[in-house]
Amino acid sequence: MSDDDLLAHLRRLGMASQEAEVYLAMLHTGRTTAADLAEHLGRQPGEAERSLGRLVDLGLATAAGGPGRPEATAVEPTIALDHLSHARSAELLQARTAAVNAYRHYRRSVRPQATDDLVEVVTGPRIVERIQHIEGTVESQVLRFDSPPYHVRVGANPTEVHNLERGVEYRVVYSKSAVENGLYYAANIRPCIAAGEHARVLPTVPVKLTVFDRRLAIVSMSFVEAEVNDSLLVVRPSSLLSALAGLFETSWRSAFPMHLSDRVPAALRPMHVRILELLGTGITDDTIAQLLGISRRTLSRNLEQLNQRAGTVTRFQLALYAARQGWI
Repeated sequence: MSDDDLLAHLRRLGMASQEAEVYLAMLHTGRTTAADLAEHLGRQPGEAERSLGRLVDLGLATAAGGPGRPEATAVEPTIALDHLSHARSAELLQARTAAVNAYRHYRRSVRPQATDDLVEVVTGPRIVERIQHIEGTVESQVLRFDSPPYHVRVGANPTEVHNLERGVEYRVVYSKSAVENGLYYAANIRPCIAAGEHARVLPTVPVKLTVFDRRLAIVSMSFVEAEVNDSLLVVRPSSLLSALAGLFETSWRSAFPMHLSDRVPAALRPMHVRILELLGTGITDDTIAQLLGISRRTLSRNLEQLNQRAGTVTRFQLALYAARQGWI
C-alpha cells in the first residue's frame, strides 16, 4: 500500500491530515522529536508539536526522553484505531439520524398530507441499476415473491450471496414456474439456498414483490400479468408497504418448504435430500428428473430406495414420515 493510500485511510477514520502525515512520518523515522518531524515534513516546529501531542492523546504515539529533548515513538495502532473507527461510526449514525429526523419534521410541518412520492414508477434501463442499488444497501432482511419474467438475464445472484455472507436474512417464496425453469433453478435458486436463503414455494405468488428492511418495496408484474417485465414500482413507508409485508407473511405461512431441516441424518444421500426437497414443490416427476439431470427410471429407483428406508409405500406416507422425523 502506498503512503498516499494509507493517508487517505487514516483520514477516513477521522484523523486530521496533519496528524496522519506526522504518524506516517514516524513510521519511517522511528523515535524522533517534534523539531525533527518539522524539518522532515517542512513545517513549523509548533505545528509538528501540536500534531505530535494529539497523536499521544489518541494513543498512536508515546512520549519519551528528557524534558530538554522530548521524543516520541509510533505505537501499535489497533486499540487507538478501533476507538477512532467506533467514534466515526457513531458520528455517521448521528448524522443519519439527524437527516431522517429533519425530513420527518419537513413532512409534518411543510407537506403533512403529501402522498405523491410514496410510489415511484421506474421504467426501461434504469430498472436493473435501481434494483442493484437497493439490494446492495440492505441492512438486515429481504422478503421476496419470486416469479418470472425477470428484469435481468436468468443467472446467478452474487448480490444476494454476498448479503447472506454478511448476515442479511432472506426469506423467499418461489412460484412453481420459477422452480420449473431448469437454468434458473441451477444458477440462482440452489446456490442461494446453499448460501443460507430460507426458501418456500407456492403454485403461484400473488405479486412479484421484494421488501427491503420493511422500509422499501419494489413491485413488478408477474408472468401471469406480463411476458415482458419493463416497469417497476418503488413503494416507500406507508400503509401500502405495511400491507405488502403482511401479504408476504400470510403467504409465507401457507407456502411449502424447499429445503429440509438440519435434522436430516447425514447418512441420507445428497440425491435423496434433493428429491425430497423437490417433491414438496409440486412439480412433476419429469421436471424433477430434468432439474436433477437424471432419467425418470433413475428417479423412480431413488424413490423406491427412499420408501424402503422410511418403511413407507406411497409418497403421502413418505411425507408423513419426513414430517414426524423433523426433516421438514
